[in-house]
Amino acid sequence: LNPERITMPTKINGPSIIEAVGTRPKRIEEYIGQVNSGTGAVSVARMISPPGWQEPGQRPAFDEYTVVLKGRLRVESEDGTLDIRAGEAVITHAGGWVRYSTPEPEGAEYIAVCLPAFSPETVHRDDEVA
Repeated sequence: LNPERITMPTKINGPSIIEAVGTRPKRIEEYIGQVNSGTGAVSVARMISPPGWQEPGQRPAFDEYTVVLKGRLRVESEDGTLDIRAGEAVITHAGGWVRYSTPEPEGAEYIAVCLPAFSPETVHRDDEVA
């Protein structure tokens, strides 16, 4: 064992609320990531997205693993559109263009895990919402 390595588990007492980009206010609760825990290797966030929300397209430098808890998340790519419903998941891959939205009246709630961690510098968003 490396005596310099942290071995004690790190408790996260709650999330940091991060300002979202998109057509309507969306709540991002980052539990693990660059803002809340100083973690660059991975980010874990709960998203609460209102009906009619859409963000600009992006070509991120990270993989994103998303599990939908409630509602429906629409995921557009250069190859087509997927509707991910509660109980389903989707993986988007680094370097691929993607745009997320929540078109249904109840919006959506989902958990997003990014490897490496999400950052504004590595998301590479399009200039505008289409």
